[in-house]
Amino acid sequence: MCQKDKKKYSDYKSYIKENLSKKRAQHSVNVADAAVRLAKLYGADEEKAYVAGLLHDVCKELPPEKQLEYVLRSPLDVSEIEKKTVALFHAVAGSVFVQEHFGIDDPEIIRAIRYHTVACGDMDKLSQIIYIADLISEDRDYKDVKKMRKYAEQGLEKAMLEALKFSIADSVGKENTIPLSTLESYNYFVKLKEEA
Repeated sequence: MCQKDKKKYSDYKSYIKENLSKKRAQHSVNVADAAVRLAKLYGADEEKAYVAGLLHDVCKELPPEKQLEYVLRSPLDVSEIEKKTVALFHAVAGSVFVQEHFGIDDPEIIRAIRYHTVACGDMDKLSQIIYIADLISEDRDYKDVKKMRKYAEQGLEKAMLEALKFSIADSVGKENTIPLSTLESYNYFVKLKEEA
C-alpha cells in the first residue's frame, strides 16, 4: 500500500472517529475488517472492501433532513420508499457523501455503500461482501448471527440468500415497508440457487 493510500485511510478513519459515536465508529472498523476477510475468501479487491466497509455508515448519524438532502442528489435509482423511510436514508446519502466529501469515484465502492441496507438485483461481488460484512461484523449479537457467520463462509450467494430471507422476515415482523430492490435481490439469489 502506497503512502498516499495510507493518508487516505487515515483521513477516512479520522472523519469517522470525529463524526460518529464511539460504538458506530467501532462498527465501521469491524465491518471493514469483515469485508477484507470476505474479499480474501471470495477473490474480491481487498482495498475496495476495506474502504466501502469503513465508510458504509458514514452518514448514519447526520440529522435526517441533512441525509435527505444527499438522498435527493443521488444519481442512482432511489425508490419512493427510500425517500420516505428515515432508516434507509443513510446508505443512499453515504454513497453521495463519499463522492462529494472524499472524492471517491469508484463505482463499485459507491454501489456497495448505496445498497448495503436494501440490496438490489444482480449485485456485484463487492456489494454482496459489504451487505454480508455489515450483518456479521464482530459487534453484531442478534439471535442468528453465528448462523449468518457460518453461511458467509459457505458461499457468498448462499449467504446473500439467507441474509435477505432474514432481512425480509425482520421487516415483515416489524410491519416495515420493503423496497422493490430488496425483493428483486431476493428473487435474483433464489433464481441463482435454482439454476445451480
